[in-house]
Amino acid sequence: MTERIYYAEPYRRSFDAKVMSVDIVAGHAHVTLDQTAFYPTSGGQPFDTGTLGGAAVTDVIDREDGAVIHVASGSLNVGDEVSGEIDWARRFDHMQQHTGQHLLSAAFDRLFSVRTESFHMGQLSSTVDLAREVTPSEAAKAEDDANRVVWEDRPVAIRFATAEDAASMGMRKESARTGTLRLIDVTGYDLSACGGTHVERTGAIGVIAIGGVEKFKGGSRVEFLCGGRALERFRVWRGALAAMQKHLPVPPIEMAASIERMQEDAKGATRAIRAFQEKLAAHEAQALLAKGPVVIEMLDGWDAQGIKAIAAAITTADANASVALFTHTGQVVVARGVTSKIDAGALVKQLAARFGGKGGGKPDLAQGGGFTAPVSELITFLKASI
Repeated sequence: MTERIYYAEPYRRSFDAKVMSVDIVAGHAHVTLDQTAFYPTSGGQPFDTGTLGGAAVTDVIDREDGAVIHVASGSLNVGDEVSGEIDWARRFDHMQQHTGQHLLSAAFDRLFSVRTESFHMGQLSSTVDLAREVTPSEAAKAEDDANRVVWEDRPVAIRFATAEDAASMGMRKESARTGTLRLIDVTGYDLSACGGTHVERTGAIGVIAIGGVEKFKGGSRVEFLCGGRALERFRVWRGALAAMQKHLPVPPIEMAASIERMQEDAKGATRAIRAFQEKLAAHEAQALLAKGPVVIEMLDGWDAQGIKAIAAAITTADANASVALFTHTGQVVVARGVTSKIDAGALVKQLAARFGGKGGGKPDLAQGGGFTAPVSELITFLKASI
């Protein structure tokens, strides 16, 4: 069993230890030590990284027998005395997020009696899953209360107690573990059994910011960011907001409404364009049919939807029509009237087989695009095929 220095000294950045075992797994050394300050993945918190005897530590695993496995890239031998160095930036970030989670979960529990079911710390943000759905107002109030405790800079103590004694101390969540429990005590606010690493005072969290709330398995999933992560998210949003304001000269609070109006205007313009295209398609169809029942053309100024409307108008007007219409970008629609003998789907597949691209459809109507040849070559091929 490995002695876990981080249990009592989460701020320890370096330590000395003795190598107890080394196994080579998939080309990497799996090393156990007599003691370690490296935190293994556990309880929703990711592992620490750093170096061990000069070798990079890329993973840390909590083994069921109580040993901590250090996955190292270098060569270590049993009996070696080695120095370990924790990647402090990563460790401190994890401490901020994990302690912030305790406060946020406690806030939801204290204010609204909403239990936290699970916690996950990702690379960019973290989440807690709550037992019921919460409203935006409830989320804001929990966020405010958790930050109040952050800014009061309360002590965060590590305590140890038997499971029986801990049960009488008013823990936020009953622990299923037996024996001696490690408790994280945020003075006057939260007491929880936890094996993770935490800051010594709540002020070190900096700030707790909720990024979003969504429905999840009958409850709510709350995304949050603490300390440095909250600052990074703010910078992203600040940059995005500044970029949008170059195109939308309105105050930030009015941007959503402005974008909604623009989207409605765009939908209206699209509907109007489609209506004009349908009317114009009938005239275009008559002009093309004047050349005969076999129509193979590239039409400037039309998109795929437009040439599809023209093809439909041609095949409706002449039951014997065979049509292949291209846009200038190489999109094609092939169609036939009810008495025509061509197979539109087969022709599009032939185009794709010969010139790349993709497409398909039914015998009476098919479409495709992404061809590697110029439209002129596609037209020449179809004229020889229809």
